[in-house]
Amino acid sequence: MLYVSYDGLTDPLGQSQVLPYLINLVEQNYEIHILSTEKNENFLKNREIIQELCNNSGINWSWIIYTKNPPILSTIYDVRFLFKKAVALHKNLNFDIIHCRSYIPAIVGLKMKQKYGVKFLFDMRGFWADERVDGNIWDLKQLSFRKVYNYFKKKEQQFLLNADQIISLTYNGKSEMRGWNYLQGKEDNISVIPCCADLNHFDFNVIEGNNILKSSLNIPLENKVICYLGSVGTWYMMYEMLDYFAIHLKYHPETSFLWITKDEPTMIMSAAKEKGVQEHVFIKPAERAQLPGLLSICDASIFFIKPLYSKKASSPTKMAELLGMGIPIICNSDVGDTDEIVKKENLGIVLDGFTESDYLNAVQQFDELLEIPKDHLRDKSIQYFSLVQGVKKYHEVYQSLGL
Repeated sequence: MLYVSYDGLTDPLGQSQVLPYLINLVEQNYEIHILSTEKNENFLKNREIIQELCNNSGINWSWIIYTKNPPILSTIYDVRFLFKKAVALHKNLNFDIIHCRSYIPAIVGLKMKQKYGVKFLFDMRGFWADERVDGNIWDLKQLSFRKVYNYFKKKEQQFLLNADQIISLTYNGKSEMRGWNYLQGKEDNISVIPCCADLNHFDFNVIEGNNILKSSLNIPLENKVICYLGSVGTWYMMYEMLDYFAIHLKYHPETSFLWITKDEPTMIMSAAKEKGVQEHVFIKPAERAQLPGLLSICDASIFFIKPLYSKKASSPTKMAELLGMGIPIICNSDVGDTDEIVKKENLGIVLDGFTESDYLNAVQQFDELLEIPKDHLRDKSIQYFSLVQGVKKYHEVYQSLGL
C-alpha cells in the first residue's frame, strides 16, 4: 500500500496523527510505503529521528520537499512532483491501494486509479475547501481564490464518486455528505474514524499532578485550573473563552486559566487584559512529551470552536487527549460529533451559544463537572478515540478493499 500525505512526518502533526497509525498497521502485517511532503526546516532537524523510527517499524519512507511560494503555483508543482514520485514507486512496487490523506494527495490517488487501476482510499480529514473559506484563508471576493475553491469542490465530487472507500472524521460529516445530490443512490462506502490519540501517552494513571509544577508556573496551589490546549488562531474562539472565564471568576475566584500553546503569548495576554482577567491567566508552551505533566495539574478544560459549516466534519484531537487524562470538557455545540458524545456520555458541559446567559449556565454546573470520575472520562476516551480503535477501523477498511 502507498500512503500519501501532504503533511510531513517531520512535522508535529505527522508525528502525532500519521506515524502512530502506520506503525500499528505494520504490526498487523501490512506492507506500507509512505510518500510525504516535508517542510525543509523540520526535515533537516528531524529527518534522522524519523528515518530511524521508520526503519525500526518496517515502514518504507519517500518524500518530496514542500514548496511554499508562490501561492497556488507551488501547490500545482507539489502535486506534479508527488504524482511523478508515486508513479515511479508503483512501477517498482506495484501497489494494490493508494491511501490519500486529505485533498491534495487525493488528486494523486485519483490519477493513479485512472491510469493504473490502483484502488483509491480517500481519507478526507474534513471539508477542506470549505474550511479554507470559513477560516478566511481563501477570500471568495478575490477571483483567484474563487477559482481555486470551485476547482477543489469539483475535485471533491470526483474524489467521492470515484473512491473505492471514503473515511470521514465524523458521523455529522457523513450525514451531510449523504444528503448531497450527486451521492444520492450511491453505495454507502463511507466509514467514520475520528482523530484518535495514543492513550498510553495521555494517561492520568501514569503521571500525577504535582505542586512543584504548579508552583513553577506561579499558579496558586489552592486554585482549580481550567486549561486550553493547542493553537489559538483561525477556528478557536479566544475572546469567547475569556468572556466565559470572566464570568466564571465571579463565582469561582480561586480558579486559574492555563493556556498550553506555542502561539504568541502577548496576543493572549492582551486579550486577557481587555477582559480584566490577566492576573488569573498563565501561558506555557510545551512539546508533546511535556503535555501529560502539564495536563495532570488541570481540573477542567475548555475549547470553543467556531460553529461553521465546515466544522460538521471536524474531530478535535485535543478531546481524546484531555479525556485520556481524565479531564472533563467545557465546549460548544455544532462541531463534528463533539456535543453529541459529550452529552450522551456525561463528559462535560456543552454550550449552545456564546451569550452571558450561556456562560452563566455553564458556570453554575462547574462543581458538578468536577465530580465526574476521572476513570469514566478515560474509559470513554478509550471507547471512542483510542489509537487501538482507530487502527482496528482502518484494518476493517483495508480488508474491505481486499488487502
